[in-house]
Amino acid sequence: MSNQNELPNPTDDSRDSPVRHRPQTLRAAAVALAGLSAVFLFEMLDNSILNVALHTIGRELGASTTALQWVTGAYAVVFGGLMLLFSAIADRFGRRRVMLIGLAVLGLASLATALVTTTEQLIAVRVAMGIAAAMTTPGSMALAFRLFDDENLRVRAITLISTVGLVGLAIGPTVGGFILAVAPWQVLLLINAPIAVLAFIGIRIGIAQDLPAELHRDPLDIAGALLGTATIVLALVAPTLFVGEGAGFWTPWAATGGALIAVILFVVRERTARYPLLDLHLIALPLVSSGLAYKAASGLAISGLSYMVTLQLQFAWGWPPALAAIGMLPQVIVLLGGGRLVGPFVARFGMDRAAWMSSAAVVLGLAVFAAGSRFGYIWVALSLVLVAAGMRVVGVVAGTNVMRGLPKNRTTIGAALVDTSSQVATGIGIAVTGTILAALFTGNISAPNWSADQVAAFQTGVTVAGVTLTAVAAALVLVGIARSRPARDPH
Repeated sequence: MSNQNELPNPTDDSRDSPVRHRPQTLRAAAVALAGLSAVFLFEMLDNSILNVALHTIGRELGASTTALQWVTGAYAVVFGGLMLLFSAIADRFGRRRVMLIGLAVLGLASLATALVTTTEQLIAVRVAMGIAAAMTTPGSMALAFRLFDDENLRVRAITLISTVGLVGLAIGPTVGGFILAVAPWQVLLLINAPIAVLAFIGIRIGIAQDLPAELHRDPLDIAGALLGTATIVLALVAPTLFVGEGAGFWTPWAATGGALIAVILFVVRERTARYPLLDLHLIALPLVSSGLAYKAASGLAISGLSYMVTLQLQFAWGWPPALAAIGMLPQVIVLLGGGRLVGPFVARFGMDRAAWMSSAAVVLGLAVFAAGSRFGYIWVALSLVLVAAGMRVVGVVAGTNVMRGLPKNRTTIGAALVDTSSQVATGIGIAVTGTILAALFTGNISAPNWSADQVAAFQTGVTVAGVTLTAVAAALVLVGIARSRPARDPH
């Protein structure tokens, strides 16, 4: 007979006697959550902390403006383009295993920064970090979802992880500025090495190996992976080209056309392949399609608002950067302080209503900015609060709904779909906003001291772009509501 005081193995995935297993499971879960939070801290901190160093990097490495764009852009493109592939690999060979390999890649790539002497080497390091992010980020949500059976605990876990990430996003520029004052810019990327070690230890100790029943052994769809990667890469590159080169050049249109061709071929491939990379029937599941619609709607609205607010404060109103940073404080405060309200909000309204209400709040914030920003800062502040409050909830509940709606052996690719829908929507939002403003604004939009006519043209562009994005995002919210109805609990 076993000793009743003996604690069970922390890697025991048995579902019986939850009370007896609870003490050790919670200790293991706490370690695991620390590791998963470190992964999200890396993802959110990385670009925000690096942006403040671009001027220094350009000077020390003799980098051109285009090269500096690729220092940040290479990471985002590789990250977004490879998420589906690595999530499919993780669902087949183990989420924990792929996560640990990705963290090892991240640590090595971060250490390689100390050896960088050219821009090309730095871009190569950023590509490696993008690969690491594609291997780790989707698995983070899937593993966090697996830690608990209780829905409330899942929401609290994902809320905690997202809070850590948002802290990184909020403090990144400030921390980066302080580091640059006392240390070389390489330290900004070297800091990812200890984060990777912390995450590796937490996940290695706190998360059990994947159960065979929660994985699948279908052959990997290489053709589908190539087409899916090409679709996402082109979809992410095209908005950058529209904003950087303008709609008058052929390159952004070529990238857009390539993305459309690639997505058509991808859909055909996935509908006809015996073992598709992405089973399109899964996307049609009510909770999955509604969650993706909500995430796309919020990504579209957030990106458009963020792009326009920066121009509004610094160029249209002439605020210096420090004052513009203070002007963004309402959003930062809500993002950092609203975490403890997510759980009670979800408990009060339920997952389904919380999802559409939060995404609708993001869309409403964009609409308020489009209609009222010309009348003073109070309307800008109100839009920032609405968007931040919506972001705080939708980021948790939409992703959780997608996880709930998928079979256990497809959760990692579900998490990748959530991130991909948000990233692609973000790129489209920036492209639409930038193209409309470029079409209506006369002169160089980044030049200081706008004339009265330029300010008026900008405000018109803000209204047109804001209304356009609001209409599309609102339509996506309605799609999400319509798709979620079959999944609602009749009680």
